[in-house]
Amino acid sequence: MLRVLFWGTPEFAVPSLRALLGAGHEVVGVVTQPDRQAGRGRKLKASAVKEVAVAEGLPILVPDRPRGQAFVEEARALRPELSVVAAYGHILPLEVLEVPEQGSLNLHASLLPELRGAAPVNWALIRGLDQTGVTIMRMTEGMDEGPILLQRELPISANDTASGVLVRLAELGAEALAGALALLEAGTIEARPQDHGQATYAPKISRETARIDWSRSAVEVGNHMRGMDAVPGAWTTLDGESIKLFRPVVLKEDAGAAPGSVLQADPDQGLVVATGRGRLRLDEVQPAGKRRMGAAAWLRGRGPLDGARFS
Repeated sequence: MLRVLFWGTPEFAVPSLRALLGAGHEVVGVVTQPDRQAGRGRKLKASAVKEVAVAEGLPILVPDRPRGQAFVEEARALRPELSVVAAYGHILPLEVLEVPEQGSLNLHASLLPELRGAAPVNWALIRGLDQTGVTIMRMTEGMDEGPILLQRELPISANDTASGVLVRLAELGAEALAGALALLEAGTIEARPQDHGQATYAPKISRETARIDWSRSAVEVGNHMRGMDAVPGAWTTLDGESIKLFRPVVLKEDAGAAPGSVLQADPDQGLVVATGRGRLRLDEVQPAGKRRMGAAAWLRGRGPLDGARFS
């Protein structure tokens, strides 16, 4: 069994931490991001990984940024043989990657070299891919450029959302990670270099990225909505107020109206909107400052939308 220093922050990383513990590895420490304000009360909240680490009685490190001599010495004092990183949230400098004698491994939520970067799951949906997966790789200074140890594929269906795919990838990644470490201990796994010429990128999602472009086709707008679900949520404006839209259903017939025009707004028959090519039925909405709800409930409470247009 290995002495592992685990790095992770969100819920995505929790199955990997549990898999390491379940496989009998000695998790000598957990590095996670500091508590953040959350919720309407803006109270400090621990990361999902920290909550598990506290429950398991594991040593916890919460640097603002994982660098500098003091932090390196703190990590080195734990005497890890291997670092394992799963959605930690910061790029690790070489001096930190080299602390463990067996180096550092990363769980990345794509089939590298495809979708390197901060938001691979979102962009897999936005770009309409029919499959994605996870990669266990050795970490180098280059972003997601290290040699690959193990990959596992996951199909994407037409109804999948980024939030749903992320949950499935978290479990698949945990299994792949446990398998990679077993093969590493047995000396039967061999790293292969990535083909950097085939690399694509998945940059960080911003509020502006999440805005809906109604001039695109119904398929493209639907993929965008599925890729932004549930956070940050694809959004548009109506009468000057922002609104998030979810659960799109593509209706490919020509709309015959300006993109963003509301073609149907009936609680019994649904909310249908024109795009640059084709139409979309939208089954869930979230008005500014309110909870996510079914489109039918929103339409009953809002009133007529004759002549309305999202922009």
